This record gives sequence, C-alpha cells and structure tokens, in this order.
Amino acid sequence: MGRDLTALFDPRSVAVVGASDDPAKYGHAVAAQALRAPDRRPVHLVNRRGGTVLGRAAATSLTAVGEPVDLVVISVPGSGFETAVDEALACGAKAIVAITAGFAEAGPAGLARQRAVADRVRAAGAVLVGPNCLGIADNTTELYLASDRFAPGGVALLSQSGNLALELQLRGEPHGLGFSRFVSLGNQADVTLVDLVEDCARHEATSAIAVYAEDFGDGRAFAAAAAAAGKPVVLLTAGRGTASARSAQSHTGALTTSADVVAAACRDAGVELVRTPREMTVVLAGLGAGARTRGRRTAVFTDGGGHGAIAADAAEDAGLEVPELGGPTQDRLRTVLWEQSSVANPVDLAGMGEQRPLSYADTVRALLAADEVDAVLMTGYFGGYAAAEGGLGGGPAGGSVLAEGEARAAKEIVAHLASAAAKPLVVQSMYPGSPSCRVLAEAGVPVFDATEDAARALAAMTGRRNPVDAVGVPRLPSVAAPLTDPGYHGVRALLDAAGVPFPAAREITDEAGLLAAAAEFDGPYVLKALHVLHKSDAGGVALRLADRDALLAAYREMRARLGAPAYSVEAMADLTDGIELIVGVNQDPRFGPIALVGLGGVLTESLRDVAFALAPVPAERAEALLRGLRSAALLDGVRGRPAVDVAAAAAVVERITTVAAAHPEIAELEVNPLLVRPDGALALDARAVLR
Repeated sequence: MGRDLTALFDPRSVAVVGASDDPAKYGHAVAAQALRAPDRRPVHLVNRRGGTVLGRAAATSLTAVGEPVDLVVISVPGSGFETAVDEALACGAKAIVAITAGFAEAGPAGLARQRAVADRVRAAGAVLVGPNCLGIADNTTELYLASDRFAPGGVALLSQSGNLALELQLRGEPHGLGFSRFVSLGNQADVTLVDLVEDCARHEATSAIAVYAEDFGDGRAFAAAAAAAGKPVVLLTAGRGTASARSAQSHTGALTTSADVVAAACRDAGVELVRTPREMTVVLAGLGAGARTRGRRTAVFTDGGGHGAIAADAAEDAGLEVPELGGPTQDRLRTVLWEQSSVANPVDLAGMGEQRPLSYADTVRALLAADEVDAVLMTGYFGGYAAAEGGLGGGPAGGSVLAEGEARAAKEIVAHLASAAAKPLVVQSMYPGSPSCRVLAEAGVPVFDATEDAARALAAMTGRRNPVDAVGVPRLPSVAAPLTDPGYHGVRALLDAAGVPFPAAREITDEAGLLAAAAEFDGPYVLKALHVLHKSDAGGVALRLADRDALLAAYREMRARLGAPAYSVEAMADLTDGIELIVGVNQDPRFGPIALVGLGGVLTESLRDVAFALAPVPAERAEALLRGLRSAALLDGVRGRPAVDVAAAAAVVERITTVAAAHPEIAELEVNPLLVRPDGALALDARAVLR
C-alpha cells in the first residue's frame, strides 16, 4: 500500500516555523498561504522573536504553542534546522516540510547532515519532504503551504523546480487545467518521488500525475509505481543528452545514453514522456478530455487543403495513422457534403462551411460514427466566423449569419459527443479563443492554436506512439553468484549455462593447444585474440580459416603482431542467409539493467539501429523490439533472401538479458554478433565488463 502520507496532505494542525512579516523571506509567503484556510485546521505561526506575524500572535517556539502539531513547515537558517526538527518531533509532528537548504546539494558534509536528520525523522515514525524544497499544497484538503496558489483541478504536480511548476500553472489555465496537489520534491531525503506517485495513485481527486524530475532516486521503482498507478503519468525530465557511461568498453555502453534509458523506462511503464513544459501542458489537456482509445486511425477534417495536409503530416509525426477512408464511409460523407468536398482523408469541406456551417457538425458526426476511425482531428478556420462577429479579427464581412451557424454547429458537436460512444476529438483553430471554440473547450474538447499541439494531444489520447505497447516493469530475477571469470570463455560459459547457443570453441595459449583444439572439430575455423579490446578493430579476428595449416599460419601472424596471452579457436559458423544482431545489457545507476537489441556486427555504432527496454526482456517483447527496428525488413527476407528465425533470436535475447539482470556486478554484458539464420540463432562473440 506504500507509506501513509495522511499527515502530510491532510494534517489535523499546522505550524510554520520561521514565519515572518518580511516579504523577502520564504517564511512570509508560506505563512500567508497557510492562513488562507484558517477554519479548516489550527494554523500556528512560530517566530523566535514572538510578537505578531501577518497580524496574528506568533509563538516563540513550537513548544510554546502548547499543543501537539501534526505538520510542521521549517523555514529557518541552516544552523538552526536540526534543532527545529528535533523540537517538531518532540511536539508530536508526524510530517515535516523542510524549506531550509544547504544539505546534499552543498556537498558531502551536507549530505551527511541530511541523512542524519532523515534517520531521526523515520525513527520517530514521521515523514519529511525536502529539505531544500518549496513546500506543498493540496486543494482537496485546503492545505496551502507553498508560496503560490494553484488552481484546483485533477492534476497532481510533483516537481523539482518551483519556477517550472508556476509555468505549468500559467500554461494550463487556458485549457482549464487545475491541480489537486503540488509537491516540491527537494532533496527527497525521506519522502521520495516513488512514495508520492504511489500516494497520488490512491488519491481519488487526482486524475493524472505530472512529474518534473532531475533525480529519480530509484528510477526503476518510479517506473514500477507509474505502471501500477492506474492513471496517466506524464514526465518531463532534463539531461537527456548526457552519456550514461563515459568510459564504455562495449558497443552497448557506447550506444546507451540517459535519454535512451529514460525513454525505455517510460515506454515500458506506460508513462507519457515529454520534452518541454508546453508539451506537458498539451498532453495533460488531452488526457483531461476523458475520451481515450487504443486505436490510432485518425480522420483529419479541415476546411482548407493546406491545413489538412499540414495536420496529416503532424498526426503521422506524432505516431498516428491517417489512412484513406473506405468506400462506405466516403459514401456516407458525400450525403452530408457537396460535390467538390474531398472525402478520402483528409476530409476537406472545400468551402461548404460558408454555405452551410452545420456541415462541420454533420461531418464530425459521420466521422466519429465510422468503425474505421478511432479519433478525429479537426483543423483550420472553425471559430473564425464567430471571432469576426466578436471583434477578434478574421471572418468574412457581414458574418453574423455565419457566426450564428458556427455557434450552432459547435453546440451540435457537443451534443453528439455527449450522446455517442466516446471517441477522441481534438480541434486546432486559427481562433481558439472565439466563442464557438470556447463552447467546445468548455465541453471538454481540447482546442489548440498550433497544429503540432493538437496532434500531440491526440496521440496521448489514442494508441501509443511506439508500436511496442507498454508491458510494465519486468521483475528482476534473484541475484546469482557473482561472475568470477570475466574473460571471454568465462562469459561464454555463463551464457551457455543459460541456454545461449555458441559454436564449438577452445581457449589456447600455444601451438600445441591450437593443434589439439583443431583436432576436436572440423574447419573452417575462426581465430580470436583474447584480452584485446574491440578485437575486430585491432585485427584480432581471422575468419574462414579452411584447415589446420591456415589456422596455424594465422596464429603465428597474429601472435607476432598483437602478442595476446591467449586465443580462442572456434568452429566457423555458416553465415549464409544470416543477419547479425547485437544484444547487450548496461547497468544504469538509477534504472538498473537496460537491454539493447539491434543490428549488430562491426557497423553497430555506425548504423545505430537499436532499441532499448528494461531488462530482463521476455521473448515476446524482444521480438516486438526487433520488428520495430528501421532495418526490420531484413528479418523477413529481401531480394530473394529467406526470412530468418526471429522467434529463435528473441528467445536468446530473453536468456541473455535474464543472465545480465541476475548479475548486478556486470556493468556491461554484450553478445555481438548474434547470428540469426532461417534455422535458428547462434552467439558468435560475447563480452562482459565488471563494475
């Protein structure tokens, strides 16, 4: 059930320690907000000088309040912070909101202080938000302990930035977005992002959870909490371009960035990942409309060819489909439109809106009723007739009749949406503030001025933007005994024991061993120099050695050139009709094991055709990832080549990623290439890097 945060969001009483009459101090802003609901619960103001604050008598200490206090906000200089915490706990506080800064963000000494305080709070059975936070608010319980007001609504906002929270508030206002709760995360010394997501998931008044986070703490636990929330989670984060492994020793480590990790976790958990505050607002506005569908088949409806073409491109860029409508649907549209209207998709009124404004409503009704349509994106001039009448600019001269018709069309669209089976409708208008568009917006239809915003909102309301659907966060296997031999043959043995198939191979250190290995299996042979980073680049791999003489000659040449202490003699795999893949796992410090699959071989880093997922990756999921690659057509055979056994490759992916997930001591595990042929899959090389 997660931690009990009742005292944090619905305390019986509140005290603000550091309350002040000085507007420059944060204790002033918090105290002023706290007094907005004095009748909901007792609010005590504490200032060590006593006197009055904001016209109310201030206690000189928490102890001087004379009664237990459920929640205490501490906004005092750092030197007095620990004393204030200890006094709050002594006075029975079950929740503390720590505004005071200067802890983990200030260096090791501050981190040590922060940990000591958090330990004391937990030992007392209390909870702590912060330190270094900007407060909290809960509109559903009239708890106002942040410096600013947040309009009431259904979004719980959990943010590491106060200014970004204020921007989201401002951007959300035109769309009617409001907030059930606001929590400034601060340093998350005790109450974490995971705790808050779990609690907001249980909060009936919260319909969506918006997160701005720079530090996830336990990122995998965040993903799991978001996946289990049962309501939309929208994430805005920073630092997407920073490499997660600066000194990567494998292709997997070199290819994996923090952006890939976060995107993979969000996709697996079903989290809507956004890039800017504007995009977050757009997605939240779409999700707040209520109508949702798993399908992505979108009908674009316009009153101008240019708007229709741009909207169709924007929809496809957002991951939606804009298919040509079938004959029966086109026939139904022709009954409500005139001859020059286009009914293929985009559907274009072609001037009929000015002849008969109700054609907007008729067309929307027909499109939403079509079984082959999952959602409708209406774009263009709608709203312009009423805008002209209302003095907002635009519209033809003498447009009062058209304005009345447009207003009636808006009302009919709303009436149809209320009576019909729910399908998403999103509107882009040149005049989003017009009376007609306001009718739609007030009825819950998202209205935007930018085409790309309308398409992005619709993508959030419909099928997922990636062909691989959210599958949840995979459970980590039990930790296995640590790998003691990270060498090539040690890694092969580890994977072989898990059922990963390899060609026959023997490790050798001299010519006698080489000849003995060659006698164990027939050629052609492969010779590899061991303990050499990126063997292929260093010339440490010789292929297609036809017989023992060729093998011996290659060994002598390679040893003279590289001087490697050991070599591997292997049976040469049949590469005919094969595709080389890469399968790797990189241990991320926040999200744990992250799997990579893609096109492999020596060109892996150049082609960068890879996909990511939280590990371990079930075979079914692995196959979906492979079929989502840009080069996926190669797997099904091209130019007369046969299809390869993708299911066999996916099964091997599951085994490799499960091994890696069970060995947290392995920083990077990689099989490259994994040869997949029409008759199965075979691992041709493997590498592990210990932490």
